[in-house]
Amino acid sequence: MTAERLYTVEEAAEHLGVSMVTVGRWLRSGNLRGVKVGRAWRVPESALDEVAQRGTAKAEE
Repeated sequence: MTAERLYTVEEAAEHLGVSMVTVGRWLRSGNLRGVKVGRAWRVPESALDEVAQRGTAKAEE
């Protein structure tokens, strides 16, 4: 079994083409799945794929 890659907020923002502030807002609101590792958020690759499929505009709702 292979562990899923986890992205930093900065990497997730770059991948999605949005700001780090936007990614943080989506994580806090639950529009983007993520896990807290200590005080930092990490975003699983599958969560980035989900947002990319539904479009970033949908995540802002």
